[in-house]
Amino acid sequence: MSRRAVVGRGLRLRWWLGEWGPLAWLGLLLVLCLGMGELEGPFRWIEPDSREVLYARSSFLALLGQHVLVVGLASLAAVMIGVGGAIAVTRPFGRDFLPLVSQLASIGQTFPPVAVLALAVPVLGFGTLPIIVALLLYGLLPIVRNTLAGIQGIDPGVHEAARGMGMTRRQILLQVELPLAAPVILAGVRTSVTVNVATAAIGATVGASNLGDPIISGIVNGNTAYVLQGAMLIGLLAITVDSAFERVQRRLVQRV
Repeated sequence: MSRRAVVGRGLRLRWWLGEWGPLAWLGLLLVLCLGMGELEGPFRWIEPDSREVLYARSSFLALLGQHVLVVGLASLAAVMIGVGGAIAVTRPFGRDFLPLVSQLASIGQTFPPVAVLALAVPVLGFGTLPIIVALLLYGLLPIVRNTLAGIQGIDPGVHEAARGMGMTRRQILLQVELPLAAPVILAGVRTSVTVNVATAAIGATVGASNLGDPIISGIVNGNTAYVLQGAMLIGLLAITVDSAFERVQRRLVQRV
């Protein structure tokens, strides 16, 4: 096979993954959630001494839905606070607070989510709310950092041209700055959400039922099969989310 043919196949595969990759990964994730029982044989080989090798305390589809809900709520809050805060400190009235906001976002990520959970549970109780708070704090830094980089990286000449056209500050923000900074901002959101998909698993330790349940149960009971089931689903979910963001990000770059 010639080098040109190999390159051509590679480009076609890359295009296919870019266009249909998210749906393919999502389909594989759903098939695995619904058909995990078909893999009992391999899991029995991994754990021959265990009486149960398939996690059955809750359906994997229900755990997936709860996992997506927790990550979605935390990520939505992180985007609203992170993007809003970054925009505020790039305005004339908020520039004095720019170092403070950057430091607070950095501090939020230096605290391990487990430590945040330990502090949040006595105040918020067990359940979903503590892990949402932990994921919110952990996911702020990439969003704040990329929003600042995207807005501050715009050529000053673009601002001058917009003002010369008579645009107000609000119009400049909504019609010039945010569209131009959108690919960079989305890259930060992509990093934040993808990392939180994996981090959310620790919520199972405080009663937030999600795909971390099989992992925690497997660790506690010494059942490697349980751990693998949870890890496989979380990994596929992270790949699905990341590939979806990659497609949207590529479309934004093409438009800009």
